[in-house]
Amino acid sequence: MKLPLLRLAPAAVASLLLLTACPSKNDTAETTDTAAAEPALPKAPAFNADSAYAFTAKQVSFGPRVPNTAAHVKTGDWIIGKFKEAGLTVKEQPFEAMAFDGKMLKSRNIIAQYMPQAPRRVAIFAHWDTRPFADKDKTQKNAPLDGASDGASGVAVALEMARVLGAQKDSLAPGVGVDFILFDSEDYGYDGSTQSEKKNLLGNQESWCLGSQYWAKNLLPLGYKPNYGILLDMVGAKGGKFSREQLSREKAPDVVEKVWNTASQLGFSDYFLFADGFGITDDHVFTNNAGIRTIDIIDFLPNGEFQPYHHTTQDNMSIIDRRTLKAVGQTLLTVLYGE
Repeated sequence: MKLPLLRLAPAAVASLLLLTACPSKNDTAETTDTAAAEPALPKAPAFNADSAYAFTAKQVSFGPRVPNTAAHVKTGDWIIGKFKEAGLTVKEQPFEAMAFDGKMLKSRNIIAQYMPQAPRRVAIFAHWDTRPFADKDKTQKNAPLDGASDGASGVAVALEMARVLGAQKDSLAPGVGVDFILFDSEDYGYDGSTQSEKKNLLGNQESWCLGSQYWAKNLLPLGYKPNYGILLDMVGAKGGKFSREQLSREKAPDVVEKVWNTASQLGFSDYFLFADGFGITDDHVFTNNAGIRTIDIIDFLPNGEFQPYHHTTQDNMSIIDRRTLKAVGQTLLTVLYGE
């Protein structure tokens, strides 16, 4: 995912231009120099990058997490088990969705709640499936992906955050409950720039983000309304660059400011760029449509291009960097402890 997600010819959201792998060269990104001064950071527990790295590697070890495969089922079961080990309350949301090629995908969204009784809540979103074909790969465009960054890294950050939070004494818990919501069948979409030989049977219906589309129409928990949400997509690669995505800025500018300023104070500005980037079709489009103000932290350059590994067989463990995982995970834990 991500995007995971980020696709060609995405659906329009309001008046925004939501871009995918081939954004218009006529658009420009705006850059600001520095963040506004912020008060002292709250004390937050340490995010263990080694643990997050191991969680990433474990997912990859199952094989590509493509819906309707044994690896997909085993990975989902393992994720649920890890959340339960951390002491979280876990719910599954099974569903079937038709992919652009007509296949019916047996899917399930995974919801894990930390302090489910807390009235104030923050959602952490990610997707846990992998793209079934490396359609941007020069030599293996029909090969499935390991999805080490695009999928596994976001889940790994969520799992490590859950492990850290679950280990805290009640007196050291943050002031909000946290819901980790992992979407399925996000990356089985049609990209007209790389798959022109295929037919998109979904027509004008959005072919990406099938899990978040289903969840947004069938909220679980019922009537779910957190203070805000943060989507993690491709957050583990070496040299990750997270610009401030357009829809995120429009729907939840205060959350963007909070996250990026926190990252800056922690010394992670090499990753969290103070640059206004393009809009992207990702799971946050549909969570925002459901009334949940959501931002997207995604490895997407301000000039509107993806990193070279995107949707290729290069997206494997060789590109995963503990420093990138640490930058994202520590920033989010600190944000939560500031609530």
